[in-house]
Formats: sequence, C-alpha cells, structure tokens
Amino acid sequence: MPVLVITGTGTEVGKTVTTAAVAAAAVATGRSVAVLKAAQTGVGPDERGDAEEVARLAGAVTIAEVARYPEPLAPATAARRSGRAPVRPHEIAEAAAKLTAEHDLVLVEGAGGLLVRFDEAGGTLADAAELLAAPVLVVASAGLGTLNTTELTARELRGRRLDLLGVVIGSWPAAPDLASRCNVADLPDVAGAPLLGAVPAGAGALAPAEFRGAAPGWLAPRLFGTWDADGFRVREAP
Repeated sequence: MPVLVITGTGTEVGKTVTTAAVAAAAVATGRSVAVLKAAQTGVGPDERGDAEEVARLAGAVTIAEVARYPEPLAPATAARRSGRAPVRPHEIAEAAAKLTAEHDLVLVEGAGGLLVRFDEAGGTLADAAELLAAPVLVVASAGLGTLNTTELTARELRGRRLDLLGVVIGSWPAAPDLASRCNVADLPDVAGAPLLGAVPAGAGALAPAEFRGAAPGWLAPRLFGTWDADGFRVREAP
C-alpha cells in the first residue's frame, strides 16, 4: 500500500486528525511517510494548513500541498473566486506518485467529502484515487446520521470499483450516546468494509509526544496500529 487516499463523509468529521494518527502509527513502525493535501482552502499563504497540522502531531513526515486558496469553500469554488488555477485530479495523482519514489507510504488527504469538486469539469478525489489505483479510507462521524453518509460514500466507491480499505470514526466521544454505540456495529454493515479504528474526540489537542504515543492504539493493524474492533464494541443500552 504505497498510497492511501483519505476522505471524509463530510466536513468536520476528524479527517485531518485521523490522517495524523495514521501517519504517526506508520512512522512508529519505521516507515517513511509523506502527507499530500490535495487542496487546502480557508487559509492564507503564511497560515498553517492541514498538512502542517499533521506534521505537528505526527512528527517526522514530509508534507506537501497541490494548491491553496484563501476562502473556506469547496476547492472548485475557492479557485474560481480567487482567480487561481484549480486543482485537477491528474495533478493530485502526479504529486502523490512523485512522493512514492522516496517514501514508504503517501497519505493523500482530500477536502471535505469524496465528491467535493476540485475543478470546473467536476473532477474529484475519487477521480484521483482511480488514477492512482489506491485504496481509500473513509473517516466518519460517530453519531446520528453517519450511517447514511457512510453508505453513500461506500456505494460511490464500489460503483467506481475502488478499494474501500475501511472506516475510521474520526471523533469518538468520551460519553457516547445510544446512536454512537449502535453505529460501532452498524458502520461496517452499511460500508461493506471493516471498522479500522476510533480516534478520541479532542485528540488533536494532545501534546504531540502524547499523540504519537497513543495513536497506534486508536487504529487497527491494517493502519499500523493495535486497536481491536471486538474489544472496542460497547453494549447497547436496553
């Protein structure tokens, strides 16, 4: 798995912190890791973006961006409004392929969900994943509504014959409600792929050393960790 594409079921689901956790867990096994942000929106030229946040948390990783836009919008819209060139799927694939020459693992983090548009032609992260022939990891929220968005994302991936590696819950609450507890069992069913981890809510606020030490425990062995889905399952309330 030289390249892993990481997408979310939407915005604010914990995609960047999950990417950092995968990077930290891989680095802990001795792998060299690069993180590529397909399109960074909502930050200025001197502000820290998602890739920099991954590096802050995960440590010794190479980071890169294909493009950056100042307004917090979908990449195609942000590019048009800024008057800058949009990101095209082949540019994402080429940048990722170039990083594989010097790294064991390249993590490609999308912007928002799988079908967020990068350019005026409707190019998406799914198109880049097809060009790379890379597996896709889906980051989902824990609570009510996540089953629908996760299944829609999984159906799109299957329709494109892309490999859905699994699902990670990007922000697992300290006191999960009934819907969240039930979703632990239901997410693999609707996704047709295994649950591969759960990142605790607030993990991004940990000190970097603490984050790196804990990250492998949040992720399954397929993501270089030690997390056990069977041990994580919680009893549903009556």
